[in-house]
Amino acid sequence: MNARRRTVLAAGAAGAAALATGCGSSDEGGGDTSGTPTASDGASEGASPGGSDGVELAGTGDVPVGGGTIFKERKVVVTQPEEGEFKAFSAVCTHASCLVSTVSDGTINCPCHGSRFSITDAAVEAGPATRPLPAERISVSGGTIRLG
Repeated sequence: MNARRRTVLAAGAAGAAALATGCGSSDEGGGDTSGTPTASDGASEGASPGGSDGVELAGTGDVPVGGGTIFKERKVVVTQPEEGEFKAFSAVCTHASCLVSTVSDGTINCPCHGSRFSITDAAVEAGPATRPLPAERISVSGGTIRLG
């Protein structure tokens, strides 16, 4: 085999390995979107008794009542429809996979095409999206909101 052919084959194998690694999923939750996981202050859903599982997102005071906070780096939006009731959803719009950008007037808003989702259950309030935002699992304990 000549040197040029070996170089091309080696580069192709390295590219395939990088592609396979990049396409892997680190989603440990299985993508279950059948329900809307919620957490109330003082309760911890899906966490160990110590409450230290999951990535800390924010303090409960960082999420306004009747609104929400978007965590772009985690692609998650946490809402507080009523005082002490916290919900979390994917921040990736189900229409064109844009990240939602604001939470206002009771909706989670996508800047790309104007889709709006309810802060209560992520149901579509205005299209073009036709599917709700998938629910994310959070836990709330000691004034801290954790993802996972």
